[in-house]
Amino acid sequence: MAATTTKQVKLEKECELRVEVSPDSPLRVRLLSGTAEIFGTEMPPQVWLSFPPFVKFAVFTWYGATIEMDGATETYYTADETPMVSYVNVHAVLDARRNRAKASPSDSESSQGPRVIVVGPTDSGKSTLSRMLLSWAAKQGWKPTFVDLDIGQGTITIPGCIAATPIESPIDPVEGIPLEMPMVYFHGHPTPSANADLYKILARELAKILERQFAGNTESRAAGMVINTMGWVDGLGYELLLHAIDAFNATVVLVLGQEKLCSMLKDVLQSKPNVDVVKLQKSGGVVSRNAKVRQRARGHRIREYFYGLSNDLSPHSNVANFGDLTVYKFGGGPQAPRSALPIGAEPAADPIRLVQVKIDSNFLHLVLAVSFAKEPDEIISSNVAGYIYVTEVDTQRNKITYLAPSSGELPSRFLIMGSLTWIEN
Repeated sequence: MAATTTKQVKLEKECELRVEVSPDSPLRVRLLSGTAEIFGTEMPPQVWLSFPPFVKFAVFTWYGATIEMDGATETYYTADETPMVSYVNVHAVLDARRNRAKASPSDSESSQGPRVIVVGPTDSGKSTLSRMLLSWAAKQGWKPTFVDLDIGQGTITIPGCIAATPIESPIDPVEGIPLEMPMVYFHGHPTPSANADLYKILARELAKILERQFAGNTESRAAGMVINTMGWVDGLGYELLLHAIDAFNATVVLVLGQEKLCSMLKDVLQSKPNVDVVKLQKSGGVVSRNAKVRQRARGHRIREYFYGLSNDLSPHSNVANFGDLTVYKFGGGPQAPRSALPIGAEPAADPIRLVQVKIDSNFLHLVLAVSFAKEPDEIISSNVAGYIYVTEVDTQRNKITYLAPSSGELPSRFLIMGSLTWIEN
């Protein structure tokens, strides 16, 4: 249903307009009359919002609205069956818990607001529900913490990272999560299976930092957190979910669209009386994406980091000598010498051992993280300052050319590499 003209859509109450923007050009949308919201954030009346290509979004109205669209859409349609009422009911329950936490003495257990973890298979609408819950909470004056454990897509920053950031106002439907003060740990791979032990350690590290912040800030403690997870829910993925529930002391587990996962979690968490497992319907507007589309989306996220959502940033190209930078990766050579192992056993690589890597031509197109660590042994427990992208490696002159978001020296000479690559086009 590709179309390029301006069109108006009238929405009845509790209906939703679901839109996929064309891959080739942006789409402008505005609210002509009534009230409507996009992922929990109210649309300003009569103001054009410009969505970049590839984006999928939904405009929902509680009381009725007229929407105008200008530009090409891949598809758009209206839906009158949505799970929004059940989602807003969850928000109301969380809101009551926040108020209860706020009213409790700050040193008591009950001063901790809800810690909500959103789980479910790939493409079940987890990040969308997370955004709604955060925006609705911010609209009520709370400042909840958003934790993103989905390293495959990366909602707060680029893929390959786990991150957290406070949400102080409803999330902008176009710009997404604000990046004032994110706490970011670099795993370096688009899937945790590349190094599950490292993923667990970084999740614990982030959880520890947040505990410390909550201990000293009753406001953010009462507001609690919303944790978005990845769509891998069986085998190792399931094990990592349980690890996250434990590491972040989740008190509410929202399961989107999978009976089996819900019943498994209820069974395993029944020994924790303070954890509620709630099954929610997934939205019919959720679009399944194949591996190729997901990979393309990852590339878009990396490009956005350097160039901005609408190409409004100017990254800087810098040249450094190999000797000016020290690059490390996690997961190096054997844990124990062969002599210390049982006969016939092969030494396994230690997944969290830090190994220095020599810069060579294989660095071309790699995305590297710049660590805040002062010493190499602090790298695993340090968050990152940002990323650089390697555009050229000159092995004759031992020089490397990289793209950075800003000019000047890097905040640190310690860089972390994983398998994250990007080919700029």
